[in-house]
Amino acid sequence: MRAEPDDGHDKETAVTTTMTLARETPPRFPWMPLQVRRALYGLAFTGLLGLAGCGGGDDDPPPAPPEPPASTYPHANEPIGTVREMYDGTLTPDLAVNTFRNIDRLFPTRVIAPSANPKPLPKAAKQLPAIKFTSGGKEYDIYDYLALNRVSALLILKNGEIAYETYQYGNTEKTRWMSMSVAKSITSTLIGVAIQDGLIGSLNDQVVKYVPKLAGTAYDGVTVRNVLMMASGVKWDETYTNPASDRRALLEAQISQKPGAALEVMRKLPRAAEPGSTFNYSTGETQIAGELLHGAIKKPLAQYLSEKIWSRFGMEAEANWWLDSPDGIEIGGSGISATLRDYGRFGLFFMDEGMIDGKPILPTGWVAEAGSGKTLSGGDVLPYYGYMWWVTTSGQSALDKAFYATGIFGQNIYINQKEKVVIVTWGAQSKPTGAGVIDNTAFFDAVVKALQ
Repeated sequence: MRAEPDDGHDKETAVTTTMTLARETPPRFPWMPLQVRRALYGLAFTGLLGLAGCGGGDDDPPPAPPEPPASTYPHANEPIGTVREMYDGTLTPDLAVNTFRNIDRLFPTRVIAPSANPKPLPKAAKQLPAIKFTSGGKEYDIYDYLALNRVSALLILKNGEIAYETYQYGNTEKTRWMSMSVAKSITSTLIGVAIQDGLIGSLNDQVVKYVPKLAGTAYDGVTVRNVLMMASGVKWDETYTNPASDRRALLEAQISQKPGAALEVMRKLPRAAEPGSTFNYSTGETQIAGELLHGAIKKPLAQYLSEKIWSRFGMEAEANWWLDSPDGIEIGGSGISATLRDYGRFGLFFMDEGMIDGKPILPTGWVAEAGSGKTLSGGDVLPYYGYMWWVTTSGQSALDKAFYATGIFGQNIYINQKEKVVIVTWGAQSKPTGAGVIDNTAFFDAVVKALQ
């Protein structure tokens, strides 16, 4: 089954699912951990009983609650929705924006530490000129794209310099925004790093070598390459809106925050086809990718990302990554929050073949292999998907062999190595898929042409 990302038309046949925590009554002091709030309430109540017993203090006011600590994050105290509301597409526009820039409040996370020496992103001498382009038979400009696709931030880099940058809906340079499935491409990249480090032998290694708990399951006999191509042959239903779907079961496992619950969902899946023979877009596949990566590197994925890329390439701000349980394993297919420019820097890292200070972090040829179409074991061609990167199949971008990471609600990192262009979009669309009006590739092609 072919499943493509949402590009403003109905190309995303990988339908998405719902996840959210039941909303609880907002605490009186939401900045304070629950245990601390309970302790303070208990102390305050005990103190009031003591004052009542002493006499003469009836007119004394109760002690004032402590002031919340100053936060360096500009959106820390905004009201947010729940994960299920996100995936159901039932957030109001303002609440969606608040939630998408605060997803680290939905689940436990692990910090991705930045660099002490951020990589400069200077302003380009040539800024993006006015552009006009056609999508679906209609003519648009950049303002239409921002408005109709509900783009909440946009960064365009040409030769490593900023040719255009804008923040919408109250976002700033300090805002961290959700990756959604852009995280899949980052997880895939870390597997490449682990191969370069000799921690994963090759793409032909069996998954069970790194995740022994999968022995005897449908993943027994599946290779690392099969997983990266979403071609394990393991049965999977990605439908977000179906409460009985596999995607929904994985979501509920994440919501439960029980150690091992997500892996247990994957262990119970049956086989539908031979490994490598069929493409089936599966967020579960990226959970397996995260598990096998963790089994190979023997450390948290967020720590490995920081050590190998984030701190060394010069990312300027802390990012964070959802966990499957408190102090557990990172969610391989979603849940990274980072700043706009740091997503752009990741795009530059990948566009530059994974080189840092002249040293290869990725295996030779990894970028071309990961960002190009594949052939399945039976001979069927898979032109639009690489190793958890999507491949453009139309327009000038196809001729340029451009590729991109993408996530629901309008998240993208577009990479055109030929023209040295990286484009990052944040989206705050009303529904997980199908809500974008303008085709992303048409816009990307217009930008690339205007900067030539």
